[in-house]
Parts: sequence; structure tokens; C-alpha cells
Amino acid sequence: LQRISRTAKDPVKLRRAIVVLMSAQGQTVKDINTLMQVGQDYVREVIHAFNERGFDALDPKWSGGRPKTITDEVRE
Repeated sequence: LQRISRTAKDPVKLRRAIVVLMSAQGQTVKDINTLMQVGQDYVREVIHAFNERGFDALDPKWSGGRPKTITDEVRE
């Protein structure tokens, strides 16, 4: 976690790693909330996800975005 918090390029992964690291150091959810400027629900979600899935929970899950409204056939 310390290595990830020092070397992560992705800001989402960095923030999640810091939240988990602070929790492992004994910080309360309220303290993490105040220091990181994130919601208490977000802190709890990150901690629970890390406990369930491990380091995979730190990676963001980007969705595909909005579906196409114009098909390739119509475009041609």
C-alpha cells in the first residue's frame, strides 16, 4: 500500500490506496473523511471492497460511457 501510494499515476487508485492505508494505521472513518475530503460512505465502500477483493479493489472500473445513438449503417 505504501508503494502504491508513492508511485500510483492514476489519481483514483492513489486516493483509494491512501484511504486503505490510513484505515490500516488506525484512523477512524471520520478522520479519513476530514483529511481526504471525501464522503464517509466512500471511505466505507473502499475499505469494505478492499477487505473483500484485496488489491483489485484499488483499480478503477471505468465503464464504456454512453451507448451509440447513431449506428454505423445510418452514418454511412
